[in-house]
Amino acid sequence: MRRRHLAALAREVEARGLGWRFAGPGESLLAVYGPRTRRRLMVVATPVADGWSYLWPDGGMADVTDVGAAADQLTRLLT
Repeated sequence: MRRRHLAALAREVEARGLGWRFAGPGESLLAVYGPRTRRRLMVVATPVADGWSYLWPDGGMADVTDVGAAADQLTRLLT
């Protein structure tokens, strides 16, 4: 389930011009980067009370059911 959520986010950030790769044990993290800025961050998908959320440094959080909004937030951070 975790990798499926991360793969969905990877497709969305790539469509917005960001780079990505799976990282961590069992590819449990998504490394996302801005090709021009070279800024990077790691995203994890984790279960929450009644579903799943994406989490990233500095308090970033988005529900996996709105993957487009998560990708938009990451794009703003990394471009």
